[in-house]
Amino acid sequence: MGTMVYLSLGSNIGDREHFLRDAIARLENYGRVRAVSHLYETEPIAVIGQAWFLNCAVTMETAATPAQLMAHLLGIEQALGRVRTQAKGPRSIDIDILLFADVVVNTPTLTIPHPEMHKRRFVLEPLEEIAAEARHPALGKTIRELLEELPAGQTVIRKG
Repeated sequence: MGTMVYLSLGSNIGDREHFLRDAIARLENYGRVRAVSHLYETEPIAVIGQAWFLNCAVTMETAATPAQLMAHLLGIEQALGRVRTQAKGPRSIDIDILLFADVVVNTPTLTIPHPEMHKRRFVLEPLEEIAAEARHPALGKTIRELLEELPAGQTVIRKG
């Protein structure tokens, strides 16, 4: 048995849905995808004036360590053409580790739980769809509770 991990995927350039689906398929090389949320159209929040994102959340089971999984995810991003030219800027694919079971990691290169996840509707809405009762190990709240506590704002539109 592996560890249950929760990921957030996003894309806002090119064929966004293709990039998301391709990334999800590639995740199978590093574990077993257990659930995928619907796709959500979301407005950019940090760098305004760029195209809207398509986002989703994924639950997967993996035998990888957090650092190994992060290396795999960066490899998927690179294979799908991700070029890091501007922080929070346009990207073909972005894959973030949100939760890694109840593990807390705080190193210069990796922070789990994701440090901004509890503030981001575009992360919490898709995640709540597939893992409402998953608990944030540092805040002690479920994904549903974190979503309910968010202030209004951040447009997130479920597709299909």
